[in-house]
Amino acid sequence: MQHLLSPGPLLDEAGNLAEAGYAFSLIKEYNRKAIKGLKSRIKEWDYYYIGDKEFGIALTIDDNSYMGLVSVSVLDYINNKDVTKSYMKWLTFGETNFPSSSKDGDVFSESKNYSMFFSNKNGKRRLICKMKNVKKGEDFECDILLEQSLDKSMVIATPFKKKKHFYYNQKINLLVGSGYFKLGEFTHQFKKESTTGVLDWGRGVWTYSNTWYWSSLNAVSEDGHLVGFNLGYGFGDTSNASENMFFYDKEAFKLEDVTFNIPKNEKGKHLFLQDWTLTSKSKDIDLSFHPVIDRYSNTNALIIQSNQHQVFGYFNGTIKVKEKVYKINNLLGFAEMVKNRW
Repeated sequence: MQHLLSPGPLLDEAGNLAEAGYAFSLIKEYNRKAIKGLKSRIKEWDYYYIGDKEFGIALTIDDNSYMGLVSVSVLDYINNKDVTKSYMKWLTFGETNFPSSSKDGDVFSESKNYSMFFSNKNGKRRLICKMKNVKKGEDFECDILLEQSLDKSMVIATPFKKKKHFYYNQKINLLVGSGYFKLGEFTHQFKKESTTGVLDWGRGVWTYSNTWYWSSLNAVSEDGHLVGFNLGYGFGDTSNASENMFFYDKEAFKLEDVTFNIPKNEKGKHLFLQDWTLTSKSKDIDLSFHPVIDRYSNTNALIIQSNQHQVFGYFNGTIKVKEKVYKINNLLGFAEMVKNRW
């Protein structure tokens, strides 16, 4: 069942989701002050990925209440290498002051080692970052401009099977980017005609232990079309809606279920750099995924653990919408499996 959300407050007076389902825009009103769950369970973040066929960068600011995180990743698709640098702050409890909507507002975090600024005014986004020692003494900086290429996005309000716990999420696919990043003495220019990205905007009260699967495609096809998708599952009660959508130029189409088929060895260990498939029961989604970079991290601090495999590679296959078949031919994106105890 796919339930379309109606406008109104996200939470009821008890702090539970007023309505579970999906939308094509951020029509539910998020208000941190309306949360009735434990303040230590509130998690808010903005994650951006921007890239072309040669390089990609990922920028994160999040506030998980007990800790905040600022992170930079650089993906090199020429040599299939990556580097990530993250800095933590403890006991932030909302001091990052995230906006209640993705439509407008700025996010800023800084320390002696970094400054990261996400500006969002009048529909135009600017990402400015400087971070020390991202790679063996090499500092990072970037200045990126982003514009939305379509009005529709993936929005989902998901309850957990625990009162006062929920996740409100928007993925804005097919952002068109321009600007540069610099790592040490190396500078790469992102050109508007070949650079795309996604915003992962998340607000919620999470349960302690979760596993999720997420895949995002944001690309320009050989014949000049903007092609993207958001596919994922794994946490919460998704009986009212999935987070699966397909984007083609100015249009967005709702999809049903998806399964990530990740190869395993004889001992049951995932082989993340071998070819995957992403499929649906209806066969509307029929994709192969050829990995080239596994951006792996495993943070383990007493009762807190985050085991992440964000894998970048090339998608091929088809997505079927309303009897029309869209072909995906060697387009660069990512798919991930994340296990958290947080």
